[in-house]
Amino acid sequence: MNEKSSYQAGIGSNALKDPRRIVFITKKTSAKVKGEVGRQRMTFPHLLLREAIVFQVLTVVMVSLALIWDAPLEQLANPLLTPNPAKAPWYFLGLQELLHDFPPFVAGILIPGLVVLALVVVPYFHVNISGEALWISNRRRRFGVFLVILAALFALFGALNIWTLLLPTAAVASFMFLSFFARPGRGRVTDFLQLRPIAWWVMTWFIVVATTLTVVGTFFRGPGWSWVWPWR
Repeated sequence: MNEKSSYQAGIGSNALKDPRRIVFITKKTSAKVKGEVGRQRMTFPHLLLREAIVFQVLTVVMVSLALIWDAPLEQLANPLLTPNPAKAPWYFLGLQELLHDFPPFVAGILIPGLVVLALVVVPYFHVNISGEALWISNRRRRFGVFLVILAALFALFGALNIWTLLLPTAAVASFMFLSFFARPGRGRVTDFLQLRPIAWWVMTWFIVVATTLTVVGTFFRGPGWSWVWPWR
């Protein structure tokens, strides 16, 4: 370790001739470390056999549940007797709740289409590569943009009287205000929120809104899609 050696940069593949090497790591390259290869198993029969066993066990469980509990099916479809309200499956009740507040084109085509388009765009563009916290740089500028977007959403939802979107938006915005004005080191919650990137905030807002719409459409909508309390 104490001997002085002179290193020369070069390209070579003979490890016996050049046992000591220097690796230059740049932004576009990384050091490749190859460890010992562990035990390997063949896809057949090891993997396929286990998948077949799991599939058969799942089939037995599903058939047993179907034999013990009856499915909550209604009577045969009768065009002269339409249930009120006619609710979609639970995973579509969020969209059905949007149809109550927006025109069919907006709620059924435009909004879901924008969500799918966003999912398609993300893999092909440099979206949130750094993953830095929302307020870590350009705080005033980002906070100004946030206020403009928040005011536009509040004006839209308030004008249309869509409180099912207004309340979850206000809840997420309050946590964003908390993360902006709180001082670092004041608590675990504030420190956690201050380190979240913008993608985390957008996804959290989407999940909170979707959950609120689904819960309201499932438990709080009655005949004519009017507001009802679930315990009445």
